[in-house]
Amino acid sequence: MTEATWGDDAKTPDIDLRMSAALENVPRGDENLAEVTSLEGAVRTWMTLDSEHRDAAVLTSEHPLQIDGAAHATLAGDGIAALAERLPSANDEG
Repeated sequence: MTEATWGDDAKTPDIDLRMSAALENVPRGDENLAEVTSLEGAVRTWMTLDSEHRDAAVLTSEHPLQIDGAAHATLAGDGIAALAERLPSANDEG
């Protein structure tokens, strides 16, 4: 028999930062167009936005993300900020 253990790691498993994601409601030149890129790229782009555009932005991932025990297919505001906190820093190896 195998024993299951539940902890914080089960609530937020590793996130595939290379999956496709769209960052929407963000100005691109004269238009608001969705940018399709990697999840990490979309979050890093969101981090460079001013607060007004951060508040309006919507991130949709290729697959639902498991964060703190809940699945999210679309994130905005605080949800994207929570994901940004989980990004590796530029100095991390890997």
